[in-house]
Amino acid sequence: MIVLHAHLPYVRYPGHRHHLEERWLFEAITETYLPLLHNFEQLLNDRVDFRITLSLTPTLVEMLRDRLLMERYQGYLEGILELSGKEISRTRGDRRYHDLAKMYRKQYSLAQRLFQDVYRKDLVSAFAALARTGKVEIIASAATHAFLPAISAVPPAARAQVLLGAHHHRTIFGKKARGMWLPECGYVPDLEPMLREAGIRFFFLEDHGLMCASPRPRQGIYLPVKTPLGIFAFSRDTASSRQVWSASEGYPGDSEYRDFYRDIGFDLDFTYLRPHLPEGVRTFTGLKYFRITGATPSKKPYVPGKAMRKARIHAADFTRKRAAQIQGLADMLKIRPVVTAAYDAELFGHWWHEGPAWLNYFFRATDAREQQTFTLTTPSEYIAAGGPAEPARLSMSSWGNKGYSATWVDESNGWIYRHLARASRLMTALASGRKRCSGLIRRGLNQAGRELLLAQSSDWAFMMNTDHASAFARNKFIEHISNFLELHRQISGGAINGEYLAQLEAKNNLFADLDFRIFADPKKT
Repeated sequence: MIVLHAHLPYVRYPGHRHHLEERWLFEAITETYLPLLHNFEQLLNDRVDFRITLSLTPTLVEMLRDRLLMERYQGYLEGILELSGKEISRTRGDRRYHDLAKMYRKQYSLAQRLFQDVYRKDLVSAFAALARTGKVEIIASAATHAFLPAISAVPPAARAQVLLGAHHHRTIFGKKARGMWLPECGYVPDLEPMLREAGIRFFFLEDHGLMCASPRPRQGIYLPVKTPLGIFAFSRDTASSRQVWSASEGYPGDSEYRDFYRDIGFDLDFTYLRPHLPEGVRTFTGLKYFRITGATPSKKPYVPGKAMRKARIHAADFTRKRAAQIQGLADMLKIRPVVTAAYDAELFGHWWHEGPAWLNYFFRATDAREQQTFTLTTPSEYIAAGGPAEPARLSMSSWGNKGYSATWVDESNGWIYRHLARASRLMTALASGRKRCSGLIRRGLNQAGRELLLAQSSDWAFMMNTDHASAFARNKFIEHISNFLELHRQISGGAINGEYLAQLEAKNNLFADLDFRIFADPKKT
């Protein structure tokens, strides 16, 4: 099973024409989502029999469906096309960089054509169409990517994340979600009744969540576990995962591949770049002229042909190693083993430029006549075919540092959870105490729910922990929790400021059909 988890935090600033953090979405569309869509359709056109599981989180889907953000993305493409045209002129005297500038111009022109003419600015519908082919299984995720173990101390809060994520999937894709990607692979046993209530048949977790299960599975991580509530849990295979995502041990660190960090946004003259920098801040432009080379500041020019040849070699290597691994497991364990290779989708294209090509080559190598050792499948196909699973009670786990909660609960970010717990209890009380309401009160309750959901995003804790945009993350958390508390004060006082509410609804406008009652305690309703 190849599993890609596509997620970005909800970032939307209607009052800022060029907000730096909105570029996270624009870069991911250009470098990951459009290339993946294009590659999948090429595979279909060539009748390659491939399978992939893809989680699209609700926050990502909401941004991809947002008219304002898609209009701004169109402007982003026009700007980067203009910059690549300037680069073609600037590098005319140096063939190495001149050819790369022309390559980027061609890539961005393709992105613009795909976005505007082929997908009609609607990537979500394009992914939904792929899902209907049976080759791509799209699964749900929690509403705003909350680290569920940390918020499950207030069960209605975790329940709302799970139920809303499943409901959103059904609303957008027109069918019930069979599977769910638990954000950060964060699992605790208390989540299982919520998953069953949402109709979830399977989820994924890190290997120690299964290896520390009770009883310990006899087949290790190479068969799924069936929990006491009848839900299948597939364990991520660390060996095959590390081979792809690890910059030091895996393919992306190869010296022929493009260096992500050497970008002209930092290398060239500021005055020249300024018209193309958001709010005049140096940042990544996407135009990168150097390859990884090695652990040296003296980088060598990127050579696309060599990088693509290396991607093909690495895809063949991955295919051979998976075949050897699976054949060895089958001989030793006397089973048909299940190997689950799960990655962040943004690795493919954004962080690892050659990643989409590598994936394309891998699917073609897997479908080749000489490769008969293993097949690709999706979780739903496996379950529908009656694939075996061992009964067990799973252990708490995540795919973060040290495998438990250290990434999302430590001295850098642990302070947020007392505020989240208090806000969650307040929201539960509001929702449980009101069965019927209308007008400003109902709108206020729904918006309070949105603000709480956004405050719960695991992205803020992650950024605080890694010190990547930590000040931004801290401010985002404070913004959303403060918005919630102010709305709670107004609702409790029976006097809602309509102008203030309208401003919040205009800015944080996700989940248009949200019903605040999803936060109610089911034991009290």
